[in-house]
Amino acid sequence: MSSVCIQIVEGNPQLRSLLGWHLQQAGYTVCQSADISHARDVFFQRQPTLAVVDSDLPDGDGLEFCHWLYQQQQSLVLMLSARNTEADIVAGLKAGADDYVCKPFGMQEFLARVEAVLRRSRTMAPLAYLEYGDLKIDLVQRRVRYKEESIELTPQEFSLLFVLAQAGGAPLSRTELLKRAWPEAIDNPRTIDTHVLSLRKKIERDPRQPNLIQTVRNVGYRFNPTPMEVDRNSVVPSSSMPPTTTYSPRKTPVSSRPNKATTSVPGA
Repeated sequence: MSSVCIQIVEGNPQLRSLLGWHLQQAGYTVCQSADISHARDVFFQRQPTLAVVDSDLPDGDGLEFCHWLYQQQQSLVLMLSARNTEADIVAGLKAGADDYVCKPFGMQEFLARVEAVLRRSRTMAPLAYLEYGDLKIDLVQRRVRYKEESIELTPQEFSLLFVLAQAGGAPLSRTELLKRAWPEAIDNPRTIDTHVLSLRKKIERDPRQPNLIQTVRNVGYRFNPTPMEVDRNSVVPSSSMPPTTTYSPRKTPVSSRPNKATTSVPGA
């Protein structure tokens, strides 16, 4: 079995099962989701190499989810869609898709496109770190530096910080954090509070007035991607610094579709 994990996000159960079966026969590890909500959880748990995403999903817009995946800077995206105008294809690619396949399509074409996207990815440098102001998260060594000073974190603390940072400022409940940071663990969601308190003591300038890891009342916690510098006399926002990564996947034009296909997948 290949070490490449492919996530299928498709609302049609028959098509989802068909695609999964063919990908498994091709030697890939496959995980499947029927909607965006489940797909986000699976993404954090499995960290897929490639996500195959339908543009029309039961609980939201596949293009928006595609853009969210692109912002995570971890998975390649292959968009499937019954929307086949030039404007639709351009919108998909601009949202972050690495390739765009129009329905109906042949199974051999689909597998060839999967292989082509993965082949291009092998020439990319792996994501090495994330930066948020003075905070640098090393994803390879699983280390954190704040103001160039190394911060010792436990494995649990690092996983929690990573999940918060990857959410891009969106608030996450304690239950969500527990599930994403430690998917195999069965524990009380209130344990999150203990780890957040410990994290704040290590990475916040003033743990009593946290700026990086913020509490969201009646929800949980969020990571502030644009931290503020604090001096003795005032609070002055630092220059806006969105998260930076070591690479940004290069978008490639949609290749011409084959004229013939051995197995046809219907549209819709």
